[in-house]
Amino acid sequence: MAAARDQTVQGEIRYDEPMSRHTSWRAGGPAQEFFVPASVEDLSEFLMRLDASTPIFWHGVGSNLLVRDGGLPGVVVSASKILRDLERVDHYLVRAGAGVPCTQLARQCIRWNLGPSEFFAGIPGTVGGALAMNAGAHGGETWERVDSVRSIDRRGEIHQRAPGEYSIAYRSVTGPANEWFLGADFRFEQDVTPSFETLNAMLARRKSTQPLGLPSCGSVFRNPPGDHAARLIEAAGLKGHRIGGAEVSEKHANFIINRDEASATDIEELIEYVRQTVFDVHGVELTHEVRIVGELPS
Repeated sequence: MAAARDQTVQGEIRYDEPMSRHTSWRAGGPAQEFFVPASVEDLSEFLMRLDASTPIFWHGVGSNLLVRDGGLPGVVVSASKILRDLERVDHYLVRAGAGVPCTQLARQCIRWNLGPSEFFAGIPGTVGGALAMNAGAHGGETWERVDSVRSIDRRGEIHQRAPGEYSIAYRSVTGPANEWFLGADFRFEQDVTPSFETLNAMLARRKSTQPLGLPSCGSVFRNPPGDHAARLIEAAGLKGHRIGGAEVSEKHANFIINRDEASATDIEELIEYVRQTVFDVHGVELTHEVRIVGELPS
C-alpha cells in the first residue's frame, strides 16, 4: 500500500488503507482514501476542497465499528490525533476535544474534583464517539453532561451548537446533517464529589466481566427496555457460538470476539444469527449498538 501527500493539504493521505488496522475488531476491508489531517485548519482546507459528491466517513478509534469486507468508498477522515485538547474552562466546565479518550476525561475530571464523571471511564472510546452515540456506562450518559458542542461540516465550516439543536435518546443522537463533532464543553455539578476509588471499582468490574484481552467492539446490541441484551443472548444458549473466526464471548454474551482471524462477514453473520435467535426464543427484537458500514465483498 502506498501513501501519498496531496499538495493542498499538510496531513497524510493513504489509499486502499485496510480498516482492519483501525477498528477494535481487527477486521474490515479497505478505505478508498484515508486522510489524517495535521491540524483543524488543515482538515477545514481539505473538506473545503473536497468534491461535494465524495462520501465522507468520520473515524475515531473504531471501538464501535464494523467495516464490511468490501471496504469504504470515498474518504475516511481520521482526525482524533489532532483533537486532543482538554482544559478546565471555569469551576464546573471542561472543554474536551473529540480525540480525547473517555478514560482520560474521567481521570482528569476527578483530579479537578468534578463530578459525576467516573462513568466516562466505562466508555471504551473517545469523546467524539461518545457524543455521536450518546455513549454511557454505570448509569451515566454523555449528553447529560454536554453544555455545548463544536462541529465541522463538509464545507470545512466550524459551528458552535447547543444541546437543543440535537435529538438525544438512548445510544442515539440526531443533529444537523453532514457535520462531525470536534469536541464539547461538559458541565459538572456543584455538590457531587467524584473519587478514584469509584472509578477503579468500575474499571475492575469491567475487567472481570468483559473479554478485554481479545478483539471486540464492546457491547454489540443495545439493552431493550427493562432487560439486558446479554441476559437474553445467554438465555438463548448462544455463549460460545461461532461462525468462522467470530465467537459470542463466554465471558459476556453481548460481546462478539474475533477469536481466529474473523472476517467482517463472519462477524456480521454472527450478529444477525444472534439477533434472529433471540427473537425466535424470546420474541424480543435486539437493535445494534455497533455501527455497520461499508460495502459487501464482491
